[in-house]
Amino acid sequence: MAYAEVNGVRLHIRQQGGGPVALFVHGFPLDSSMWIEQIDALSDLRRCISLDLRGFGKSSPVTGAPLTMDQHADDLAGVLDLVSEEEADVIGLSMGGYVALAFAERHPDRLRSLALIDTKSGADSEEAKAGRDAMAERLVEDGRVAVAEAMQIGLLGPDASVAAQARVRSMVEGCRYETIVGALSGMRDRPDRTAVLSVVTVPAAVIVGEQDTVTPPAEAQVMANELPDAVLTVIAGAGHMTPIEEPAATSAALRNHIERV
Repeated sequence: MAYAEVNGVRLHIRQQGGGPVALFVHGFPLDSSMWIEQIDALSDLRRCISLDLRGFGKSSPVTGAPLTMDQHADDLAGVLDLVSEEEADVIGLSMGGYVALAFAERHPDRLRSLALIDTKSGADSEEAKAGRDAMAERLVEDGRVAVAEAMQIGLLGPDASVAAQARVRSMVEGCRYETIVGALSGMRDRPDRTAVLSVVTVPAAVIVGEQDTVTPPAEAQVMANELPDAVLTVIAGAGHMTPIEEPAATSAALRNHIERV
């Protein structure tokens, strides 16, 4: 199944392996290819499914409407309905973590476990909201290359390899302008879901790059403390793109998490 019709859109899906389902949710403004190493490493344990969220990658284009975390979460549930009647392990990076928390709130009966990677549970500050609006304006004025250059500084740690830099640039520069604008609006307006953490009783993993300056380890520790059954892993040498910068260490942390489920 390379594509799935869900909630009125056509979503592109990558999958590998068999058994219980694990759903991988990419960050902004990336796509499902960011999880290639993790899917390959974990497909002996799970039916690993990573999808291009609506508007991203090879999924259906979107127009000017905000791309909300709630809509993405409902799309995840729709994909899960097509492939399994059981729960799923939901794994999200950055914006994907926002989506995973929305899924936990809106579809708790479909959640087997939760992994939050380089993300946070709180809402945007007023400064962060203004920054998202400024990024949307810069995108339209200066183009994706300028935005990609600015984002790369924050997304990757100082020791990121050339290969990691190239992967991130390819995804950012390949993302549609209208998708970037819609996603920025959706992230800007998302609610604070910190209260959701305390009611997530399934096994959880919180994974963060040691050098992540966007959602730093201290913030990950707060989430791990709020979750009733969580294991925190700090990945040495990684910034905000831990699965891309340190794929083997991230896959190992996720394997430990899944084996604990």
